[in-house]
Amino acid sequence: MALPLFPPERDPGPDFVGLLRLTADRTDVGTRLGDGSGVVGGGSPLQVTHGTTVVALRYADGVIMAGDRRATAGNIIAHHAMEKVFPADRYSAVAIAGTAGMAIEMVRLFQVQLEHYEKVEGSTLSLEGKANQLAQMVRQHLPMAMQGLAVVPLFAGFDMARGTGRIFNYDVTGGHYEDTDFQATGSGGRDARSTVKLGWREGLSRDEAVELAVQSLYDAADEDSATGGPDPVRGIYPIVAVVSAEGYQPVGEDEVAERFAAVVARRQAERAR
Repeated sequence: MALPLFPPERDPGPDFVGLLRLTADRTDVGTRLGDGSGVVGGGSPLQVTHGTTVVALRYADGVIMAGDRRATAGNIIAHHAMEKVFPADRYSAVAIAGTAGMAIEMVRLFQVQLEHYEKVEGSTLSLEGKANQLAQMVRQHLPMAMQGLAVVPLFAGFDMARGTGRIFNYDVTGGHYEDTDFQATGSGGRDARSTVKLGWREGLSRDEAVELAVQSLYDAADEDSATGGPDPVRGIYPIVAVVSAEGYQPVGEDEVAERFAAVVARRQAERAR
């Protein structure tokens, strides 16, 4: 297969999504990127899988991002162990809420976009540039969101220029907004955000921030049926990741299980008083 050649005025440069639009089959890429060519057939409702609660918060050395594992289709639990937190690149992470299939595809495309930019330009995008790129992808998905297939990501990373963690949240129109300290989205986002708001303080250590994120998901699962709590029987626990100057690092499942056990033990002790 020969490499595609473009005249200067049509060269997509480091824009991988633009490259797809110029080279891929129009119908396929239109459906994938949600430019209006993808239509939910027949006007009948689809039983699509949705992901739910994800949370991000700053701590002393970066950011913590966490997400529950449950995916639902209407009132049915479609998946018990879905992944909702992904590395975007070495120093950033993205979490998803909304229509699961499209959200995961958007994340994969976002990962390739950042890698493509780095290979073409020889340098990485700034954290704000990454947030802007993801906003464009969410905006391109708006026609599908208007049909009920919304994707609402949460983006966070370590800003090497500023030496601090930063968090960005999105709406379905592609609007993105920086949150100073913490944010949560999804059906249980309000309950998770309330827990983090009560427990967050400046200069949290890594362990304190991980425990607070775990506690917020526990409280969200207690109030929201679409949010999955810890499942010791199956050995399924929410995914938690740390992004710092050392890069993206997933928190081990054993540690997450210990954090949940501590939260449960503390709640039981409080009720026994």
